[in-house]
Order: sequence, then structure tokens, then C-alpha cells
Amino acid sequence: MRASSSSSKRVRPAASEPGPDDTPASGAPRAGIAHAFANPDLLRQALTHRSYGTPNNERLEFIGDAVLGFVVALSLYERFPDTPEGQLTRARAHLVREDTLAQVARRIALGSEIRLGEGELKSGGADRASILADAMEAVFGAVFLDAGFAAARAEIDSAYGDALRDADPSRLGKDAKTRLQESLHKRRLPEPAYEIAATTGKAHAQEFVVECRIADLGIVTRGTGGSRRAAEQDAATQALELLPEGRRDG
Repeated sequence: MRASSSSSKRVRPAASEPGPDDTPASGAPRAGIAHAFANPDLLRQALTHRSYGTPNNERLEFIGDAVLGFVVALSLYERFPDTPEGQLTRARAHLVREDTLAQVARRIALGSEIRLGEGELKSGGADRASILADAMEAVFGAVFLDAGFAAARAEIDSAYGDALRDADPSRLGKDAKTRLQESLHKRRLPEPAYEIAATTGKAHAQEFVVECRIADLGIVTRGTGGSRRAAEQDAATQALELLPEGRRDG
């Protein structure tokens, strides 16, 4: 879980911006969130970034981080009884890291539901990997507090989809940059080129945007992350998905 500074003065989004202030009293599902909350305040808090005000989602993120790690570990343990601990550990690390969580959040369109302060809204915070990952963990934590472990596991399974169901420790033990490089090497293609396209935020909370280019295949992707390495991994993951059939490492 990523630690942070104290919250700033509460700023409500402009009326034209999306936000979950209208979360129904019934706690009905929103965006790609499958769980119907008995306590909708938990959902509202999970979708509140510290820039918006308090209560925010940082404490729920703390719970969600632990719940997600256990659910992923249990899923891998059950599905791969003969896989050694080292491979399982590396696979779990891949599935719970920031760039993977951000991709899960984007898949269910979570960014449009997060309440952000005015500054974060203007700087593109709704699609920032660190904000998306934290909010996703907070949602998992909120579901756990609302309805227990079985509900949290079902929510994680639903949000992750094939990324968890099709997880293969023999592949996930390697990071996306390594797998992309190996895949290109097998086809005698040059290594991908990575270049920082932009940086946003203050020095203590910078967000990096990195381009990954595979010139021979005409592939260009953009990844984001709280560090250059995380952004490169995000871009590489996207590039792997764009490789033509028959060229993916696996």
C-alpha cells in the first residue's frame, strides 16, 4: 500500500465532471463493480481520493491490499498444486502490483467513478495509474468490510476476469519488459525502445508517461506509473497485447 500525506481541503468536482455523489442508498453496483453494498458509505469512501477530502480511501486501501494479496495467493495455490513457492510468489507480485491493478481498474471504467479534487481532475488524475490502483484496492477492502471474504473474493474474480483465471505462474514470474524482449528476440526483431513522453505532479508524487515503440511492427503504446520503471512495465504489458497472433511469448 502506498503511504501519503494528510488530505487537503475538500473540493467538490464541477457538475460536468463524473463522480459518485449520487451513489444510491441501496448501494447498487456502479461501473464494473459487481457487489451491491449493504452500507453504501463504504463504496463512497472507497471512491474518494485524498485530494477530494475526508473520509478518503486510504484506510480502505490498506485493508484491500491485504485482502487482494490473500485472494490471489489462495487462487494460485489452489490452481497450481505442483508449482514451487518461488514461482507462486513472483506470480502473485505481478498480479497485485500497481500497473496490473491500474489495468484492472481501467477495464471496469473505475476512473470515471473516483471523486477527485479540482487539481487532480485537471491534471488527468482519473487515469493516473497510482490513483486507479489505490482506488481498486480500496473497493476490494470496502467489499470485504461490507460482506466478508467470500464477497471480496467474488469481486476480485469479477474485476480481474481472465487476468486471474488464466494466470500462469511460469509466465507471470517474468515481468512484462522481459517477456516482450524475449518474444521479440525469438522472432529476431530488435528490442523495443522506451522513452519518457511526459511527467506530471510534484517531485514527491510524480507520474511518468513512457512510450514503448516496436518500429518493425508499427506498435506504439503509452504506459503510466509512479516511477519510470512502473510506466515502462505498463507500456510493455500493453505492447504484449498488441503483438500479432503467433508472435506472443507464452
